[in-house]
Amino acid sequence: MAALCHPRRALVEIPAPQPKIAARMRRSYLEILGARLAPSPLPRGRHTTLNTRRAQSLDLSIGGTWSGRLEEQCEKMDEQHTPLSQQQLVQLIRSLILVEQSQEPRILAADLKYLQEDLQLKKTNIYRSIPYSRFGSNRDAHCYRKAYPHLVAFKVSCQEWGQVLLRNKEWDAVMEHSLMAWRYTSELPQWDTANHNALREQCYGILATHSLAALQHYKPEPNRGRELLRRLKMAQAHSQSIVPCIQELQRIMGCADDSPFCSK
Repeated sequence: MAALCHPRRALVEIPAPQPKIAARMRRSYLEILGARLAPSPLPRGRHTTLNTRRAQSLDLSIGGTWSGRLEEQCEKMDEQHTPLSQQQLVQLIRSLILVEQSQEPRILAADLKYLQEDLQLKKTNIYRSIPYSRFGSNRDAHCYRKAYPHLVAFKVSCQEWGQVLLRNKEWDAVMEHSLMAWRYTSELPQWDTANHNALREQCYGILATHSLAALQHYKPEPNRGRELLRRLKMAQAHSQSIVPCIQELQRIMGCADDSPFCSK
């Protein structure tokens, strides 16, 4: 009987067990922003030079005031491997918006359609960030924390674009932007906790300040003045911050509160 041949089995090396994947796959807004600006494994000296060149090449500021701030922020984040604080988050969002505005800011600011699209996008991001629940309120503190970075981005956008228009001395565009942003601000979520609605009031205060600053240099035509006055009085239903602007425009037009010339 022929001997049976048993093939030799090759030994297979068993790989070492891999670490388990973290259960929480979804990253927060802070983690995503922190990962984008996290330092690379390059040598320290070369990495510092790279950050400096990157900040200089972007030319973030409108007038050059923000370049140093972003460069300083990058160096701080290289040295400290810690999560962003609330103040750092606000500065980072403001820097990212200024990166967007650095693309010919005068041309973009003159086109109010672009500014309207920017406000609409940021308002949409606020509502998208709010978790939906059939059983609980979607205006509670938990949902507010989820939407807070986008609320800050909305506020910074209102503030920075208004300042750009003021620096360009486009007084009529400042009034139009303020009234347009006022309407978008009124459409922001109304939170259950009264303190959480403070950011909405801050936006109203910023827009009213921009309008009042523009009215100090701007004397509209009679028809335009009546239209602005009508829209300002409509905006008063959302916040009383607009009252000084109404009074200033009435003074410019030379009419009293009950004058038919101003109420048309």
